[in-house]
Amino acid sequence: MTTSTSVMGGIVRRKEDPSLIQGKGTYVDDVKRAGELAAVFVRSPFAAAKINSIDVSAALELEGVHAVYTADDVRHLGPNPAQVAVGTLRPLLADGAVKHVGEAVAMVVADSRYIAQDGADLVFVDYEPGDAVIDLKEAHADKVQVHEGESNTLLTWAGNAWWEGVIDLPDPSPEIQAAKERDDTVTVSLEMVNQRLIPTAIEPRAVLADWRGGYESVELWSSSQIPHAVAGAVAGVFGIPSNKVRVIAPEVGGGFGLKLNVYPDEILVCFASKQLGRPVRWTETRREAGFASIQGRGWVGTATMTGTKDGKILGYELEAICDMGAYTHNFTVAIPLLGLFVAPGQYDIPTSYALHCVMTNTPTTDAYRGAGRPEAAYYLERIIDDFAREIGMDPADVRKANYWKPEDFPVTTAIGLTMDSGDYATNLDALLDRVDYEGLKAKRDAARAEGRLLGLGLSTYVEVCGFGPSALAGLGFSWAGYGLPTAFNGSGVVRVQPDGTCTVTIGTGPSGQGHETTWAQIVSDGLGIPMENIEVQHGDSLDSPMGVGTFGSRSLAVDGTATYEATGRVREKAAKIAGHLLEAAEQDIQFADGGAHVAGSPDRAVTWGQIAEAAYQPHTLPEGMEGGLESSVVFSPPNATWPFGSHLALVEVDPDTGDVKLLEYWATDDCGNVINPMIVDGQVHGGIAQGIAQALFEEAIYDDMGNLLTASLADYPLPDAASLPSFSLDRTVTPTDVNPLGVKGIGEAGTIGSAQTIVNAVVDAVSHLGVRHIDMPLRPKRVWQAIEDAKE
Repeated sequence: MTTSTSVMGGIVRRKEDPSLIQGKGTYVDDVKRAGELAAVFVRSPFAAAKINSIDVSAALELEGVHAVYTADDVRHLGPNPAQVAVGTLRPLLADGAVKHVGEAVAMVVADSRYIAQDGADLVFVDYEPGDAVIDLKEAHADKVQVHEGESNTLLTWAGNAWWEGVIDLPDPSPEIQAAKERDDTVTVSLEMVNQRLIPTAIEPRAVLADWRGGYESVELWSSSQIPHAVAGAVAGVFGIPSNKVRVIAPEVGGGFGLKLNVYPDEILVCFASKQLGRPVRWTETRREAGFASIQGRGWVGTATMTGTKDGKILGYELEAICDMGAYTHNFTVAIPLLGLFVAPGQYDIPTSYALHCVMTNTPTTDAYRGAGRPEAAYYLERIIDDFAREIGMDPADVRKANYWKPEDFPVTTAIGLTMDSGDYATNLDALLDRVDYEGLKAKRDAARAEGRLLGLGLSTYVEVCGFGPSALAGLGFSWAGYGLPTAFNGSGVVRVQPDGTCTVTIGTGPSGQGHETTWAQIVSDGLGIPMENIEVQHGDSLDSPMGVGTFGSRSLAVDGTATYEATGRVREKAAKIAGHLLEAAEQDIQFADGGAHVAGSPDRAVTWGQIAEAAYQPHTLPEGMEGGLESSVVFSPPNATWPFGSHLALVEVDPDTGDVKLLEYWATDDCGNVINPMIVDGQVHGGIAQGIAQALFEEAIYDDMGNLLTASLADYPLPDAASLPSFSLDRTVTPTDVNPLGVKGIGEAGTIGSAQTIVNAVVDAVSHLGVRHIDMPLRPKRVWQAIEDAKE
């Protein structure tokens, strides 16, 4: 569908940037409504406590306070909606008990945020503290139950069944067990922690509700990745039709899965607005973000690998306890399942696994950039490195010896899923050749001879993303839990306006990914309309086509494909109209330079304005042709997509302090065809930075009482520019046949490939001292202690 002035595959400046970099973008906090009120929440100081009573009288006497709501006021609305409703759902406000520090107990609504906070300070809650369980192993043993009478272990993903309920570890695979008993095999095992993280978007969550009493409708502005799902949830809770709920997600300042949830505050501000007849706003503070929003990761697991001394892997086993937090949220228990989708990686190896989904007295976990896949890749790639070191083989050679081969595709993995395409050895070789891998190893060894601790870390990965197959609805992956029985299909509307400009309306929305640019490139390529004449609209649940949202690296592969196909249909009709105007056959019409012309006769041409003018005057069209010039497409791909890549890092460790310096970082990723290389590189940059942050800096730390000790950015370090080198990026291109664009996802790839790359590099730097593993984050004290312990 390429035109002679194609912008597909080229670096095009982002259309959205002028407003954003000038500070003129519209975020939820920029939206103002006359007479609006502010909400503040009273939050629990205890991780586990019974609520004996709540006294709101003093708060209600404070001038400017309009209402104070507790569970008694909102119990009739039911619990907070969740998509995968396993375990105890979160009450909108704590009902008789609190289950983690920071759980909302009451909501104060006042003339201003400051008065509301003063009112919240006057609410007296009589708590009766109880025992909390924070440690995952203790929680799995049910030493203390988060919810009385319920096992902390919600379910275990294991064996060849998706849903096993609460079970013991299944019997080891006979094939793997037999491999372990052979005389010529080696088995290695490591227990590793994939620590909890706090998603830290540059824009905290914010909501503003305006209930229109006479119309029994509501407008809700929310910094959300899933406006349609939020609309469905609000409609379901209040018992009104979904077309009476308008959810608008304007500019969203980062999401990373944090905003891939329906939260109680979104329901509660609607309730307050309905009760008080005025708009009500709540904006999360940075400290609140550690309590009010979901967190990510939080696994403790043991990886075991068995293979021959020449590098053939004969078995990989993973058993892990996965922290769910205190309540079920959107996809909480499904996140480990996503990890299992990629448990074998890109390797043709027998795999056995058991992931226990366990509740603790901490905030809920859910999707965080990569969502289960970074965790799975971490365990697999760390144990492969350990296995390679044990048998004395180069880690790159071990990986290549066990890859699926290009001619094997499509392949069915040990988990039972079908991977679309892959050329893993070519990708890894491209990286190793580009960086002069043998030269780097020589540099490392020479530095080591001088007493310096240099380390090389390699990691390769495959991920599953581009979630769109309607069959996923059968596994619970749809918005049915939010009152919208739609599968993970994508949507796009392309409309040529009467003046020849074009409006594209999509069911997904950006939180930094560059949708407005990429979608404009797709349409401009298909129609020959200049990008500056294409407007991409998103984020409005009433005005945009049904979309499940932005997550799982799915937007381009699914919703982008819907837009591509809609563009093709508009082009077909426009060709008929242009042929009619030019008295030529439609198959001879070519589009370029803002119009259409007859092939071989560029002087016989019409502009898009002329085509559109005819389209909107049906009496000028060929007989039987409908007026207008637009198309709406819903696209449901037959499979997910499976991008992959190879990452390499060079680090230096200070033996006296344990400080880790990241010297260089290289990545060669493969996301299929590329629409805009600059945007792809930007996504990879961000993903790598977040993976490095987990490896070296970030950790949500709780004490035994469930207090979050890292609730502020003074205690929760994030990487800055000085902490990171310039990343050296490259790509191989292995298109998918799952969609006609041949594209795969890229938004999470950097995160999935990077954390273990850093850990592998650090362990490589100190392995000759006797260190096999160091848990993340690799802060100086932890690395120094590992070196010291190895001396004993």
